[in-house]
Amino acid sequence: MLLMTPAAVAAQGVRMELTVEAAPALDALADRVRRIDRESLATRLAEAGLNMPPAVMVELITDDDPRARAMPTWIVGVAFGQRNVVIFPARVGPYPYESLESVVSHEVVHLALTAQADGPLPRWFHEGVATSVEQGWGLSGQARLVFATVANPILADLGRLFQSNSEQENVNAYLLAAALVADIRERHGANAPGRIVDQVAQGTPFPRAFLLQTGETPEQAATRAWERYRRWTNWIPVLASGSALWIGILTLSCVAFLATLRRRARLRRHWDSLEDDWDAEP
Repeated sequence: MLLMTPAAVAAQGVRMELTVEAAPALDALADRVRRIDRESLATRLAEAGLNMPPAVMVELITDDDPRARAMPTWIVGVAFGQRNVVIFPARVGPYPYESLESVVSHEVVHLALTAQADGPLPRWFHEGVATSVEQGWGLSGQARLVFATVANPILADLGRLFQSNSEQENVNAYLLAAALVADIRERHGANAPGRIVDQVAQGTPFPRAFLLQTGETPEQAATRAWERYRRWTNWIPVLASGSALWIGILTLSCVAFLATLRRRARLRRHWDSLEDDWDAEP
């Protein structure tokens, strides 16, 4: 007999009205968005203690649109309020996204957080939870995280990194936020984000809500989470010179990058085969 997790049971029957707008040139991509697995997304949201938004409107925009040109080139999607999402599909690929579907999922999590909190949440929490629910982060992200944590960051650095005009600093901000939320969910329960958000919805300021639900301040949680990765790198200089250290890290990064490329190629072949099947339907 198949046993369902509480989150999967909670997600059963959840419906999200999804409206997609796109230029004719993006019709095929719009169809992919309409076919997104809403049940899987609802289950992952429920596991994090979050509710599926009842209605979402996604607009796909080409890179020659003035709205796209006004955005930094590494911005792939933006969520507005509790319902609206804008995506620039030509930019899908750079971290933290792996596919168009993962971008949609990521932005829907932002909508869910905004709706459920009914109050302000830190950017690092928004992005960390969205990355966690969307798909987490794999080998490539962990290799890059080595570089992000070597600088011994503090939580206050995240705001600066997210506001930076540097793509690499934005990538580092996503990595650090994702690592922090992953550690929080591991140590305090998968639904910790939802519990914190519900506390905020009751009028509790975020730092206090975080403390009540985890027993530690956000700063303490960040120090603990990132220290795990700094410890991983501390033993390397003992075994190698400085030059060898960087060669090793670069090698690891290359391996991770190639693994990511292979994964994207598999995803692309999968979706191409699905599109061929759809085109073949009478």
